[in-house]
Amino acid sequence: MLNCVVLQGRLVADPELRQTQQGIPVASFRIACDRVARAGEQKQADFFSVTAWRNSADFVCKYFHKGDMILVEGRLQTSTYQDKNTGKNMTSYDIVANNINFCGGKNGAGAGTADNYAQPAANYSRPAVPQAAPAYSAGSDSDFSIVDDSSDLPF
Repeated sequence: MLNCVVLQGRLVADPELRQTQQGIPVASFRIACDRVARAGEQKQADFFSVTAWRNSADFVCKYFHKGDMILVEGRLQTSTYQDKNTGKNMTSYDIVANNINFCGGKNGAGAGTADNYAQPAANYSRPAVPQAAPAYSAGSDSDFSIVDDSSDLPF
């Protein structure tokens, strides 16, 4: 069976950090993921609830804030509950995060860093003159020896 979800979106609010009775950190947050919009249509977004545990919970609460772009890899988990007002059985869907990654600053300028994207992007430029590929010689027949392969394999 396969249950794998990968989402990229922006945090709707700052993540909330709590601890279980055993002292295990757990963070809850929501992300908004844009839908693909056709020409002339208004943009729409889907909102997903995410739960992160242990080190991932500490990481997301320390380095991510409302509006930050985030990449979440995890699994989809469902739970059922009874609505207090109507008494109907309801189902909720939650993403349980396995990996959380940076994927750009608020301005969309590229990959971010842990210190609020303060480092400038690296300047990658091509060398002025392309380097020539190394030359290889073909060798001669005397560089090789004949192997007798008529018998069983030697290993």
